[in-house]
Amino acid sequence: MSVLYSWDKAAARWEAAEPTAAAVALADSWLLEEGRTTRLDLHRERFLAGAAELGDAAEPEAAWDAFAPLMPQAGRWFPRVDLLSDGELMLALRPAPPREPNVVAWLMPDPDPRLQARRKGPELELLGELRAQAREHGAGEAVLIDDQGQILEGAYSSLLWWEGDVLYAVPDDAPALPGITRHLLLEIAAEDGVEIGYLMPRPSDLAGREVWLVGSLHGIRAVSEWAGDGLPAGAPIRAHAWQQRLDQLQG
Repeated sequence: MSVLYSWDKAAARWEAAEPTAAAVALADSWLLEEGRTTRLDLHRERFLAGAAELGDAAEPEAAWDAFAPLMPQAGRWFPRVDLLSDGELMLALRPAPPREPNVVAWLMPDPDPRLQARRKGPELELLGELRAQAREHGAGEAVLIDDQGQILEGAYSSLLWWEGDVLYAVPDDAPALPGITRHLLLEIAAEDGVEIGYLMPRPSDLAGREVWLVGSLHGIRAVSEWAGDGLPAGAPIRAHAWQQRLDQLQG
């Protein structure tokens, strides 16, 4: 069961709250397992940078730095902090589902409809609708393409794939969310001397490749099947070992 809090600016503390109808302007979420999370500082940095772009950095910083006592120390959780369109700040403590190491992916037939792809929050409802469409096709994630037919990312995940011994990602300046898990995996690759390539792939570029859709909730999900389009999926040769590397970053 989820628990909801709102930030009381006058008292400078989080208070129990009810759901609100205000739109989400900015959001960030992370996995919390037995009181441990992976590089929460990067989530904080991304959230506060987004808040600064929206012209409201001081209060979100104070609110973020005050929620630690509310974090459960047992169980598996997926907290989320929202900055709403009216300037209010909300914190949701949500139970996390079991991790999924594999996923069936569905390539959307139409170009990415988002207008703010690099900011997490304002189009979460739209992304939820896209994932619902994916489920209608027997898939667990919708994969977004641009108007040139190039793949960008998943609705709630970043795209990585292997070509031989080279780990590929879409370019850093692509119209895609700067994912934290993507960042960490590329960091691990650089530390290990793994060659990294950047490319805007077309579906045919991923045929038979080991493809990962990665995010904070599930870590690495290897694409086990491409729903409905006949694209062959590659075997997840590296996914388990690299997930173990990610798990070692929890603290």
